[in-house]
Amino acid sequence: MMFDNVTIVGVGLISGSFALALKEKGFAKNIIGVSRTQASIDKAKELGIIDEALPMEEAVKKSDFIYVAIPVDVTVPVVTQIMNLINDKQIVADAGSTKYALCKSLEDHPKRKRFVATHPMWGTEYSGPEAAVRDAFKGRSCVICEKEKSDRDAVDTIENIYKNLGMRIVYMNAENHDIHAAYVSHISHITSFALANTVLEKEKEGDAIFELAGGGFESTVRLAKSNPSMWAPIFMQNRENVLDVLNEHISQLRKFKASLEKENLDYLTELMVNANKIKKIIE
Repeated sequence: MMFDNVTIVGVGLISGSFALALKEKGFAKNIIGVSRTQASIDKAKELGIIDEALPMEEAVKKSDFIYVAIPVDVTVPVVTQIMNLINDKQIVADAGSTKYALCKSLEDHPKRKRFVATHPMWGTEYSGPEAAVRDAFKGRSCVICEKEKSDRDAVDTIENIYKNLGMRIVYMNAENHDIHAAYVSHISHITSFALANTVLEKEKEGDAIFELAGGGFESTVRLAKSNPSMWAPIFMQNRENVLDVLNEHISQLRKFKASLEKENLDYLTELMVNANKIKKIIE
């Protein structure tokens, strides 16, 4: 299937990469961009991510498919606005890192069946149109939530797009998605932000960090470069699940702290040996 017109709401990392992929795979003839800032629109045009820019209402009415990738705190009102504008043939999908609040807000909407809740599990620490990359989604997973609440043709279309982008499809309900996302994504970002703050507090001389930082440190704090305007809303919207994971993480840190305080080499080693089991999951 090729859409004559696709609108991407937000022209940043995810939506920009998605737009590039749609063009390369032959899914879209014309990409319309919607953004709050003219600078983002100008950069997206310059980079060939979008073909034109329109106000929201015009863009939606012109498009067969509308893809929303903006901070989760504004996703609910924006998607609701879009759903109020569409007809029974158009398809709307989002790419948000939290799903429960959005799905809950749309559960009684008369056009709910034209919406597909998705979360492509890919991202980098960079943001903006210039962060968009080609072949971004290949080999990654994409979660589709509440599949049964969407029209079959809408789900089939979205699945086909993501599969052609090289993604594996995973199905979950929205509540479980947010629980699992807290464990595999959200806690990683909080940990990285916290570690960066720890180092910045203790290492007043930036030159020392630059001279000594190795690959391990760089990979651990890489996520601390992520955009706060994107991640603060994610943490707040998924607050209960993030707090649950964070409490467990703090408990684990205390175990390491106790083993060092008591000079307990056996316990310290045991903690690390147990942590090594993660290799069976991620390799």
